[in-house]
Amino acid sequence: MEPILGSWEANMDHALTRSPIDVCSSRGEDAVVLGNLGVVRVLKVHAGSRNVRVREGDLCLLLPFGKLDRFDYAELAYAYDCPHTIGLLARRSKMDVRLLLPIPDGTAYSLPRWAAYGRYFTAWDNWSKAYGCWRTQVADDGPANHLVFGWGGGVAFAELMLAKQAGFRVAMAAGSDERVAFLRDNGITPVDRRRFPDLSLPTRQERSDRERHQRRRKSVEAFLNVVKDLSDGYGVAVFVDNIGEPLYDVTLSALAREGVVATCGWKAGMRLSHLRGAESIARHIHVNTHVWRLPDSPRIRDFMETDGWMAPEGSSVIYDFNQVPDLADDYANGKIGSYFPMYRVNPL
Repeated sequence: MEPILGSWEANMDHALTRSPIDVCSSRGEDAVVLGNLGVVRVLKVHAGSRNVRVREGDLCLLLPFGKLDRFDYAELAYAYDCPHTIGLLARRSKMDVRLLLPIPDGTAYSLPRWAAYGRYFTAWDNWSKAYGCWRTQVADDGPANHLVFGWGGGVAFAELMLAKQAGFRVAMAAGSDERVAFLRDNGITPVDRRRFPDLSLPTRQERSDRERHQRRRKSVEAFLNVVKDLSDGYGVAVFVDNIGEPLYDVTLSALAREGVVATCGWKAGMRLSHLRGAESIARHIHVNTHVWRLPDSPRIRDFMETDGWMAPEGSSVIYDFNQVPDLADDYANGKIGSYFPMYRVNPL
């Protein structure tokens, strides 16, 4: 196969920084070719392949499954921590046909919109689990009375679009004029992150740095007041938090009773701590998911096609293959306004 468009993901940034793991060391390999989400063209199918569902010339989505558990969830991710897997940052490659999912024939949507599918497949799985958990405790009240809030990137955006479709109030933090406008244009209430400049200040040295602690507390209080206004004073029903440690205490403080924290990423810190008793008394449910279930892939693809639930037209930014180092630097330094950064490997 030959890659056409690849989606730049947080896992690629993690690999380059060798944190939270060194994937080369973990795989026992000197070098790793990254890129586990994107659109590829099938060039040739091995004559001995069985149950082949793709044809030469097909445009397909790469499914990022390396090692599966007994229920078909990913234990190791393709082109990340799974040994002997080659990602999309190569002009041509070979892969197991079971990892290729054809784009529907005659699709109404452009290739860049499809190339963002990884964030949407992940969001579909995380939202379905989070919403199901929320409903186990709030069985009768209508979603219109409840707020779903997110901070993160494209996955959080995709989840909020599902929440909006389900009838929830939806809001999301954004840190630039471009993203604030993007959220508003898509029916999500934007909360300008710049209004709370000290929200992410470290909390561990509060006693030795009183001034910093006061600054952070002021930002936290201001943010929580916004949440109260948006939720009629009750707090967030489902909080999509794919940031992690710097904002985790704020997430929990903003959460309503019987609320759900939904996590499927850890952009800025994996180690979290909370008061277990307080979380129990408030009946908070913590939902942690990773990737999605392989057999669900065709169903999610078909839902995207029929409902148009995918990256809005023109919302992606595409770097050429020789600009991938620039893309990596821009992503790491927060210089990309789009939630859907991509790289082009071969022409369509």
